[in-house]
Order: sequence, then C-alpha cells, then structure tokens
Amino acid sequence: MTRFLGRWFSLAIAVAIVVALIPGFSVVGDKLWAIAGFSLFMALINAWVKPLVKVLSLPLTILTFGIFSLVLTVAFMRLASWLALSVFGTGVVVGSFWWSVLASAIIAAVSGIINSIIGE
Repeated sequence: MTRFLGRWFSLAIAVAIVVALIPGFSVVGDKLWAIAGFSLFMALINAWVKPLVKVLSLPLTILTFGIFSLVLTVAFMRLASWLALSVFGTGVVVGSFWWSVLASAIIAAVSGIINSIIGE
C-alpha cells in the first residue's frame, strides 16, 4: 500500500507540472482535487491494467518498434481523464494525441525522478 501511495504522490506532482507546462491539458473543477483524482486513476490503471495489456500487446509493440506503446499510454491517459471526470466530477482534460505523447514523456521523467528520491 505504501508503494502505491508513493506512486500516486509522484504521479500527482508530475501531472501538476504537465498541467502547468502543456497548453493541451486543462483542469475542470478545483485544481488540487482534479489533479489528485486524475493521478489516482492513472496510478490504478498503471498498477492493474497496464501490465496485462502490455503483455497481451507485446507482439504488436514489437512489430511497430514500440510506437504502439505510445498509443497505449495515450489511451490510458484518456481513460483516467474520463474516469476522474465521471466519478468525481473534476479532473484533467487531456489534449490531442501529440500533447498526450509529450505529457507522457514528462510524466515518466518526473515520476521516475521522484520515485528514485523517495526510494520506490
């Protein structure tokens, strides 16, 4: 449970940076709760859904030289956005595909740095 909370925390900080930097992302509702809700669903998807989908899509990812992995990441971001907006009524609205690709790179870098600092 502590590991999940650490990942949620690092994702929340990374998403806050993305919302501040990328014009394709906007917040609906209270900024703190929107980022927390979106990050919660991103952490849940990354913990439970993403490993299974990555294994199932491995042949397609190999055939496309990893580009399909970007498509999966963007799809998971949109799913987290939709879930946060549906469940909590507040969340982060994901921009276009290319803004999402840039955001996923920033989120991966920032959360990786934070996870290494906190010892995840």
